[in-house]
Amino acid sequence: MRIISGMYSRRQFKIPKSFKLHPTTDFAKENLFNVLVNYFDFKNAVALDLFAGTGSIGIELLSRGCKAVTCVENKTACCCFIKKVQLQLDEPHLQIVQTDVFHFIKFCSNSFNLIFADPPYTLKQLYLIPTLIFFSSLLKENGIFILEHPKNYDFSKVPYFSQQRTYGTINFSIFHKK
Repeated sequence: MRIISGMYSRRQFKIPKSFKLHPTTDFAKENLFNVLVNYFDFKNAVALDLFAGTGSIGIELLSRGCKAVTCVENKTACCCFIKKVQLQLDEPHLQIVQTDVFHFIKFCSNSFNLIFADPPYTLKQLYLIPTLIFFSSLLKENGIFILEHPKNYDFSKVPYFSQQRTYGTINFSIFHKK
């Protein structure tokens, strides 16, 4: 895992081989952030990383100036890895929540400027995630929601849909709550 830009730029962390994840590639992550930087101000933003996995996106958000990031992940090993990275960076603005994402969405009372979700591609409820986000109070007005998903999903008819970006096998649907 490599941090692309910002105060932790070029820092690398070795992901355990035992992790059965599909981490967002550096190529896709760099291109996504190149798009986001044109219409989102990371400074002082509060962000949420759902299905955080290794925490790569959450750490990248902090590196680029987000004031606080919450990583939500169900797997203990992943949460331990994120905590290890947090300690190595001495990063106090990262909160790690070990719970089911759907439970978190239902009961969280905080709201965020930016939400990123990278669910397992085989997740049966993947198609519900945008609707759940927009029917909750998680995303602030003018907030950005990014959903990483496989190519067989089309979210273009979902409210607040802005654009879809494809980088290799990785697809991002970007929603802007205006």
